[in-house]
Amino acid sequence: MPLHPNIDPELAEGLERAFLPPVDLARMSPADLPGVRGRMREAFTAMPPAAVPGVETEDRMIPGPDGDPDLRVRVHRPAGRGGPLPVLYWMHGGGMVLGLVEMDDAILARYVRDVGCVVVSVEYRLAPEHPHPAPVEDCYAGLVWTAKNAGELGVDPDRVAVGGSSAGGGLAAGTVLLARDRGGPAVSFQFLLSPMLDDRNDTPSSREFEEAVMWSRGENIFGWTALLGEAVGTAAVPAYAAPARAADLSGLPPSYIDVGELEVFRDECADYAQRLLRAGVSTEFHIFPGAFHGFDAILPDAGVSVRAVEGRVAALRRALAGLV
Repeated sequence: MPLHPNIDPELAEGLERAFLPPVDLARMSPADLPGVRGRMREAFTAMPPAAVPGVETEDRMIPGPDGDPDLRVRVHRPAGRGGPLPVLYWMHGGGMVLGLVEMDDAILARYVRDVGCVVVSVEYRLAPEHPHPAPVEDCYAGLVWTAKNAGELGVDPDRVAVGGSSAGGGLAAGTVLLARDRGGPAVSFQFLLSPMLDDRNDTPSSREFEEAVMWSRGENIFGWTALLGEAVGTAAVPAYAAPARAADLSGLPPSYIDVGELEVFRDECADYAQRLLRAGVSTEFHIFPGAFHGFDAILPDAGVSVRAVEGRVAALRRALAGLV
């Protein structure tokens, strides 16, 4: 596949040596997903845990939504630090159809170390076996558990950020909307990294990237269709599934959003950030020039990746720890 002419030169050079996951959802059917998930789980669980000095990790099983199965959460915390500490409640990516908590261990451990916070990462149910509202309701249930168990977890219920990447970013935005509309738990910050926000796929960037290094238009349509079925793209889709559809963004917490220039999510993220600002929500927004979806995970040592992660850490520190 020819690279986009605007791609960051260092990323382009790195792609010649990088390992890209051999998964193209645009050319798959839902019947292929269990096999892909199984291979992903084997790969991540076979790897040794990310060893970050000073960070402790444990898995917990917590109640799911009423009448639904329990959920697994992974709790990362600074070793030997007393509370109460701020907390980042986190949702992994995977296009609504893939993913598990292990995939974000390294970056979440860095947030723990550099921000001085606890991170609670939730493993939500996946589409199409579990369509909307199951994934976002799982995420909301985990947020409720985190807030209710703040004392046991050693976290400050007044310093709760909700965040995620890609599909997890979209679920984080939907969870924050649910928390606002249901009267809690209180969320002090939302942290959305290349979030998947709009099922309609009608922005210029959504149409532009028929081919992409990661997450093409076809893959995006696959993920949204898995989540929403025949309702995808229609007026029947609620904002909790596709937050870009929310008519009212007022009353949401201060927000951070970032996205790459060369990805389908670029324009929906820019629009969401502008709409937050117009609704009176303090919002920090970044577009990383020449960057494709998932650039920082695939090529973490590239300059743009280093800048992106450092900026995210700084934003979390300002929001949660009052540091600069």
